Amino acid sequence: MKLIGIPVEEKNTSLSARVLVFLLASVFTSLGSAQELRLDPSKVQGPDACGECHKNSLNSWKETHHATSFKSLPRSDKGREIAKKMGLKRIKAGSDCLTCHFTSAVVEDKTSAIAGTSCESCHGAGTDWVDIHSDFGGKGVKAENEDPEHKITRYAKSEAAGMIRPSDLYKLAENCYQCHTVPNENLVNVGGHPAGSQFELVRWTQGEVRHNVWYTEANNEAPLERRRMMFIVGQAIDLEFALRGVAKATKPEKYAKSMAKRAAIARKRIAAVSQLVDIPELKEITEVGKSAKLKLNNEVELIKAAEAVSAATKKLATNYDGSTLEPIDSMLPSADKYKGKPSP
Repeated sequence: MKLIGIPVEEKNTSLSARVLVFLLASVFTSLGSAQELRLDPSKVQGPDACGECHKNSLNSWKETHHATSFKSLPRSDKGREIAKKMGLKRIKAGSDCLTCHFTSAVVEDKTSAIAGTSCESCHGAGTDWVDIHSDFGGKGVKAENEDPEHKITRYAKSEAAGMIRPSDLYKLAENCYQCHTVPNENLVNVGGHPAGSQFELVRWTQGEVRHNVWYTEANNEAPLERRRMMFIVGQAIDLEFALRGVAKATKPEKYAKSMAKRAAIARKRIAAVSQLVDIPELKEITEVGKSAKLKLNNEVELIKAAEAVSAATKKLATNYDGSTLEPIDSMLPSADKYKGKPSP
């Protein structure tokens, strides 16, 4: 395959794990307004707000690179090198790093980075939903004796107010890929930032960042059916964001080639999955991926293709529960391939 006459191999380039974990950033270039960040700082509560009920989950998070990079990233040689190339004096203020590496909130009328990648980075800024989500039915009522009907209503209201619950697999996974595909051409071409990580949803979510301690004290991995869905949805979203990356690329340099390579790999994997299971949405995604021309100055077509992949993936995530997807089990990463070790 070629991108504007430049050969593009259909395999991922190996990257340093340290660089991948610490140096994944995003599109936005300033802390000046809420619209420039993925999360509205004025609606961010911070991890401690979640920790009031989810203490064990918070403790698990504190041991992850998502949490520790708050201190380590600004001190890292690679981080400073990239910041210097981008003309940034401080990584935590007005930089390309903020929306993915940090959680920003309004503190004393000033927007500041208050934590690393945290609860709200995945589940949405909490101001509008955190009180709803933590109300089990009145004073003195706890989760264990909440009325079942109230629980259903509470979840529905929380989601309507902006909470992204694990049941919404597409939105949850979308948050991962928005950062792990590093959709920022200048950050890659000018700053020397890696053009995305070898991110795979099952492998990365079932490792170090796993915090399934609300339902299982042992922090068990997700059920097999859930992992099947995570794998398929993740592959589809990977294709979606790779297409968006190529669409926004303007120069035949590292970023454009990396995004084209990522898209080529993703569509091959989707095609392989589609051969194993008879799912109309997968076939649609496969056809869209094949027809998309991975070249510069093709933004309209590529964005249209990405939107089509997105729509089909949302249907897939909603219409299936993984129970009929046994044929793909050989494609799932085994536990020894998970990214890091989860908290016991």
